[in-house]
Amino acid sequence: MAEYMIYIWLGVILAAVVIEGLTAQLVSIWFVPGGLAGLIAGFCGAGDWIQVLIGAAVTLVCLIATRPLVKRVMKFRKEDTNAGRLVGQTGTVVESIDNVAAVGQVKIQGNVWSARSQGGEGIPQGQEVSVVRIEGVKLIVKPL
Repeated sequence: MAEYMIYIWLGVILAAVVIEGLTAQLVSIWFVPGGLAGLIAGFCGAGDWIQVLIGAAVTLVCLIATRPLVKRVMKFRKEDTNAGRLVGQTGTVVESIDNVAAVGQVKIQGNVWSARSQGGEGIPQGQEVSVVRIEGVKLIVKPL
């Protein structure tokens, strides 16, 4: 085994561990067993190309065998963090809503938003409304 291959395999293993530690997204963990397999193959006397093939094959097998399981277990979810949380919430009309005149405001969770009615009807000040969706910076609401 060429002596430099020891350092290459140790570099691959170390880089994969560091990247995995920084991201915690399971993007490089599969290179660790591949790097170990290549290192062991080198210590057993395999040539450089054989080491690379063994390392790549073990990495690929680990990826194929575990990635579907990891995706199910990790359950990556997209969650609204800002305005999207308002959909379904209840607010109070603080300025009468008139879609034709393009006016109207709703106070919801302590903030005042421009609003339009879902059905096009006017909604008087003081009326309780529910947020149906958001279009741009306007809440689309319906009276309760």
